[in-house]
Amino acid sequence: MGFNRFLFVSILLLLHSFMEFTKSQMPAGFISLDCGGDKNHTDNLGLEWTPDDEIKYGTTTKISIENENRRQYQTLRYFPADNRKYCYSLNVKTRTRYLIRATFLYGNFDNNNVYPKFDISLGPTHWSTIVISDANTIESQELIFLASDPTISICLSNSKTGLPFISTLELRQFNGSIYLTPFENQFFLSVSARINFGAENEDPVRYPDDPFDRIWQSDLVKKANYLVDVASGTQKVSTKLPIDVGNDELPPQKVMQTAVVGRNGSLTYRLNLDGFPGFGWAYTYFAEIEDLNQNKTRKFRLILPGAPDISKAIVNIQENAQGKYRLYEPGFYNISLPFVLSFRFGKTSDSTEGPLLNAIEISRYLEIADASFDGGVVASIVSVYKSLEWAQEGGDPCLPVPWSWLECDSDPQPKVISIKLSNKNMTGSIPLDLTKLTSLEELWLDGNALTGQIPDFTGCPNLKIIHLENNRLTGHLPSSLANLPNLSKLYVQNNLLSGSVPPGLLNKNIVLNYTGNKNLHKQSNDGRNIVYIIFGLLVGAAILILGFIISCLLIRKGKKDHKQEPKHIMHVSSMNTTTTTSEGARCFTLSEIRIATKDFEKKLGSGGFGTVYYGKLNDGKEIAVKLLGSNNIHQGKKEFANEVSLLSRIHHRNLVKFYGFCQEEGMDILVYEFMHNGTLKEHLYGPLAKEQKIKWIKRLEIAQESAKGIEYLHTGCVPSIIHRDLKTSNILLDHNMKAKVSDFGLSKLAVDGTSHVSSIVRGTLGYLDPEYYISNHLTEKSDLYSFGVILLELVSGKEAISNESFGINCRNIVQWAKFHIENGDIQGIIDPCLGDDYDIQSMWKIAEKALMCVQPHANTRPSMSEVIKEIQDAIAIEKGGEGGSSDEISRTSFHSSLNMGLLDHGGDPYLSFHESVALPSAR
Repeated sequence: MGFNRFLFVSILLLLHSFMEFTKSQMPAGFISLDCGGDKNHTDNLGLEWTPDDEIKYGTTTKISIENENRRQYQTLRYFPADNRKYCYSLNVKTRTRYLIRATFLYGNFDNNNVYPKFDISLGPTHWSTIVISDANTIESQELIFLASDPTISICLSNSKTGLPFISTLELRQFNGSIYLTPFENQFFLSVSARINFGAENEDPVRYPDDPFDRIWQSDLVKKANYLVDVASGTQKVSTKLPIDVGNDELPPQKVMQTAVVGRNGSLTYRLNLDGFPGFGWAYTYFAEIEDLNQNKTRKFRLILPGAPDISKAIVNIQENAQGKYRLYEPGFYNISLPFVLSFRFGKTSDSTEGPLLNAIEISRYLEIADASFDGGVVASIVSVYKSLEWAQEGGDPCLPVPWSWLECDSDPQPKVISIKLSNKNMTGSIPLDLTKLTSLEELWLDGNALTGQIPDFTGCPNLKIIHLENNRLTGHLPSSLANLPNLSKLYVQNNLLSGSVPPGLLNKNIVLNYTGNKNLHKQSNDGRNIVYIIFGLLVGAAILILGFIISCLLIRKGKKDHKQEPKHIMHVSSMNTTTTTSEGARCFTLSEIRIATKDFEKKLGSGGFGTVYYGKLNDGKEIAVKLLGSNNIHQGKKEFANEVSLLSRIHHRNLVKFYGFCQEEGMDILVYEFMHNGTLKEHLYGPLAKEQKIKWIKRLEIAQESAKGIEYLHTGCVPSIIHRDLKTSNILLDHNMKAKVSDFGLSKLAVDGTSHVSSIVRGTLGYLDPEYYISNHLTEKSDLYSFGVILLELVSGKEAISNESFGINCRNIVQWAKFHIENGDIQGIIDPCLGDDYDIQSMWKIAEKALMCVQPHANTRPSMSEVIKEIQDAIAIEKGGEGGSSDEISRTSFHSSLNMGLLDHGGDPYLSFHESVALPSAR
């Protein structure tokens, strides 16, 4: 009995040891970096994590997130928000495919609650812009690539807000032909969706169930616009039997053992695809895991919009896979997909069973950027000094941003134009590879310990400045330097050079310093040099005397002009100060204003600080005359002075033109151009709305024009201007229905070097930034909030505040729209007057960008330039373009083939195909 117990315990110990041994045997090509970690550890999946302590830059810190116990997410590494890039280098096998995954968990590590936004790149290729929108949510990016070099660099750069940081970096090696595409030498695959249907719970499937540690997201996860519009009758099914997953992408058994079935004959889903619209790679995974008797069949089509020919293909899983419990993997390796993907599987008329789906995988093609032109040359230079810190920055020398000690030109394949390696502990001779940099303009190697001779730089014809001083260089000063046509400065002082200075250098008009070289001297010359010096001194003295005389004359003239102040200079008294506004603003007389307006006969409207009247000048020019109201006159005077000061100095085609002002008989008047079609508000839900509703494409153009006007205020003025009162009644339309922003009565100048302006809260209810309202801290992002409300008005045709439009207990368009959009119900907010005259993709783009604009925290809102880009994409979609930057594939010469049975398409307008897409062929 005792022996049996001993044997049983021994077997258990052996089994435990074997399991621990197998768990410790990580697959080849797996690297898991715990960024900011301090020691190795193995997680509960059996993945071995190592700290990223080999990187020389950045700062490590710890974070604490509720319910996040994984050790790798309790630390991170962050970097300065400067103009440098910070890179990780990983070793790989060439001609091997890998998955690289980077994750980011903010956790408010800097205690600033400023959500970071920065770029991540793979080598010279921009991979993605990381936008953190929740401190406690992990942002993840995955890329599939074919390694062309023995090392890869993953770099963080271009911080826009907050500090760039990283939590984990994971490299996973694939085997065989997994993810083989015809375009892998020109394009990476950026993973957009990898979904496990019929999942048991919300946990993803990954290693060890997936030997390649791909992350298969559960279809049960609840988040905005992720697998919504699910058809009734959708049911989960599963099996414990093994699945033959074949030799293609090898989806894991656990994923293929679950599925969803459309018991009512359909499976429908809608989800957003990050990075799209564009061209991509899309595959579905099917395995028949239900036991169907001989009288039952399962046949179905995938119905996608706009491709009736492809929709002819029929999926019969058991037949296509040649049996039950076997993988069938149809798909496309070149397909155009929208940002909002809606798809439906529908059973055929002769099928007894509804469609079945196990998994899908969708990736976007990301064009590989060319390396910088001089990348190989600079890498060779760096390799000599790889132990020095400056030589360890990593990544491409010029892309996406240059190394800290060099500058590059702006060509698509940039060239090095400046190298600044002063005082960098360089030893040995000057690297000969420097002479191969054909576009080099500046070379700074001073303050090192370089020895040997100065090389021949005739291979660098653009060289303008050379700093070689304070080294230990020997030999002659090369006469070839005189042949550099653009050379203007040459510094070689304090070296060990010898011989004579080449006459060619002495005769050139350059700054030359060769002092401190005891054995280097200039050839003797006759007394003509003294004559030249005296002549130069005399000319210089004459120039100084002439300059003094001219200055005196100008000062006298200035004093005389000051006594006769021009008419367009205005002094406005307000709060015991004097404001002078000029820059071309015309000062009208009250008599001119009365004649032009026929004594204020035709009233156009009224605002918070006065009434606007129609007028026409003697030259026929139509004007809008704003008469400042008499109530709250002190505040009004201040606003008047503010508006005159602003309007007189800004000019943009999307801002209402300011003609001038009048200040007589206690009246303060502003004169603008007349806008024939009134306000945007009147066309959306005012009296003009019933006569002629604005079409969606025109609404987008109005949004773009208005946004460009605001962007000019934010970025084109110094200091920048914050409007403070953006609303549809302050967007005016000219006779061509072009939009211009008006009413600067509340505008505020931003202060350089500060994050906000302290200000008494003013604005209009419904458009007012809640953070500004609470804190009194005004920023450009306050205008973004107001503009987000305007975008929602353009989508819905509803006003910002209403007691009737938004249902019970809701008066605010933001609250109402957010509820519908986050639940995937975009149709619930679209203006019925638009009918069907719009593309749902462009509508989604604007609605989602509007929600980003009205985020409660200003630091999570986009910039106006980002909003303009999204509007332009939406316009491109409406006009039939792709609207994104992923259309490069359409310009390549390859042809697409489709795998049997997937992506067959019906009749919705959500998906377009490249013309090269052919009928399906077997994989």
